[in-house]
Order: sequence, then structure tokens, then C-alpha cells
Amino acid sequence: MIQQLRIYEIFERNKAAFHARFRDHAMRIMQKYGFKFLALWEARSDKETEFVYLLSWPDEATKEAAWREFLADLEWKEIKRVTNAEHGDLVGEIEDRVLTSTAYSPRPFASVTR
Repeated sequence: MIQQLRIYEIFERNKAAFHARFRDHAMRIMQKYGFKFLALWEARSDKETEFVYLLSWPDEATKEAAWREFLADLEWKEIKRVTNAEHGDLVGEIEDRVLTSTAYSPRPFASVTR
């Protein structure tokens, strides 16, 4: 079991549009391809606002296949096109990290089954 941490730079000017697109469309489509969401956050610093979420995967191969399918999804491509045309770019830089629990982790995510 692995976890994937995704961090998106989002913009105050169209933050509501980003959250609506992710909540109403991206999550629904991602779940069709086996994405398992563990938690979602918004983080703010003096410099920027970030949207952060944590996914759980059985292995790296499953994660890679699901991302390929999601990014190729025609409905998702159209939703992105329409929302970007209406609101401009909703996401800046994206960070992507694969996390594996250590043997001494106080709450290993290996047992998470959502």
C-alpha cells in the first residue's frame, strides 16, 4: 500500500471555481478509475494558497494506470477546457509525491481501506 500526496498551487482570484471543479467533477471522474481519497486540505502561506490531497493506492502500477486513464478521460478534458476558458488557469505548479509508511509510523496507512 502506498499513498500519494498532491499539492496544487491555486489562485485566490478563481479559487471558488477550482474547488467547484474539483469537488463536482474531478473527484467523481477520478473515482471511476479507482482513486481513493483519504483527505483534502487547503493550505495558505504568505506567498500562496495550496490545495493538498492524499490518495491511497495498492501499488505504483495501479496508480500510474489510473492517472493515465483519468487524464485521457474525454469528459474531464472537456470540463477542463470549459472551466479554463471561463476562469483562466485554475492551477499553477503541481507537486506529486509517493509516500510509503515507515516501520515505526505511529499510524501506518497500510491498514486504510477506504
